[in-house]
Amino acid sequence: MHHRPAPHRPHTFASSPLEELEQSFLALARAAAPLTLPADLVCDDPSEGTWPIDRIRTRLAHPSTRPELRARTWSEVVRRAHTLGEPWTVVAVAMTVPVLRRMLARLSRPAHLERQEVEQEALAAVTVALAEVDAADPGVDRELFGAADRAVHRLIYAARRRGEREAGEPMAHLGRLHATIDTQGDEHQVLMGAVRARVVDLAEAQLIARTRLHGEPMQQLAAERGVSMRQLYRHRGAAEQRLACHLRQHRPQ
Repeated sequence: MHHRPAPHRPHTFASSPLEELEQSFLALARAAAPLTLPADLVCDDPSEGTWPIDRIRTRLAHPSTRPELRARTWSEVVRRAHTLGEPWTVVAVAMTVPVLRRMLARLSRPAHLERQEVEQEALAAVTVALAEVDAADPGVDRELFGAADRAVHRLIYAARRRGEREAGEPMAHLGRLHATIDTQGDEHQVLMGAVRARVVDLAEAQLIARTRLHGEPMQQLAAERGVSMRQLYRHRGAAEQRLACHLRQHRPQ
């Protein structure tokens, strides 16, 4: 019997920072020698031995898990992150993903603030807080989630203030901005004109065009350029601010 070869699957980039972290976490949980934790952290049966970390997380996030078991599990995960380092730091941050997804889904964010940027801000806050929390604190998970919640609300507040300052000229989407100022030519011509005027450089124009106009994921460009997504978001935001200012100054009278 001849077996048809499996179809080639091209490499795809994670759709979001949360998804990228999730892929790393699941790789640790489903490897040939999976990363495990004692099952009795989240259940009362010591005969269960050890469970892969994804099964531990599923039980940890389940509403039926008693608070004392939840606190015990979080303390152990944070302790390992502090004392053993990687990959337990990744595990500790990834343990927050189910709750972060629910938390971020309830948020109302400005249209020009991308979901990926909010996710990146939440994960950055959790990572910073993880290094500072006391593993013995029974409320260590609340500390991590509280840090993420405060960070994303600060980000959303700042984005709304920027939007108010730019009322009527939403710089976050070049096509809408271009239509507002009624500049001749399409969005690509506007960008090339800004390059010629030295308002943005060619790399910045390409970044705006590829992500805003063509919908390419930030994750892909960050990998190409060897920088973090957070850095690239800020780089694009600064370029768009200069572009918006330039277009306002040169609008037809």
